[in-house]
Amino acid sequence: MLGAGNGPLPCDVLFVGEAPGRRGAGRTGVPFSGDESGRRFDLLLTKAGLRRDAVFITNAVLCLPLDALGRNRRPAAREVAACSKHLAATLGAVKPSLVVTLGAVGLAAVGCIEPHGLALRADVGRCVAWCGRTLVPLYHPGRQAQLHRAWDRQLEDWQLLGRTVSHVTRPRSDYRGV
Repeated sequence: MLGAGNGPLPCDVLFVGEAPGRRGAGRTGVPFSGDESGRRFDLLLTKAGLRRDAVFITNAVLCLPLDALGRNRRPAAREVAACSKHLAATLGAVKPSLVVTLGAVGLAAVGCIEPHGLALRADVGRCVAWCGRTLVPLYHPGRQAQLHRAWDRQLEDWQLLGRTVSHVTRPRSDYRGV
């Protein structure tokens, strides 16, 4: 679903997260809002010199995946694959020149649309040509990502992203197709 809380259309920068969280977007209807991941996302956007109202935010899956105890769980590969047509349609509507994936699930989701051969740990922060755009994989803003990448390194990744944005975005008149 493309809602006002996702961002403007068209938009130069599109972020692909994992899934709505039960305390965040599952409650508010707005990706990365209302919970700790949302607060961290807003801080990281600021570090990159970006504004929430100037980027588009979506998720790899739109359902709220919960475990048997009602806690957030990682979306299954079949759920990511099932939502890939919607994600492709979102790319077509948003027309971004830069796609930033947030975590391994977001990276896998865009790989369902067009294979890229990237792995989050090896390729974090790397700009890669993908599907007529530039793809940049970053870690998810959730606290758990710090198990794999220290917070100070994540801040550096986002500062680099901010410098990258001006180099890969293009005037609206250059957009063609999906």
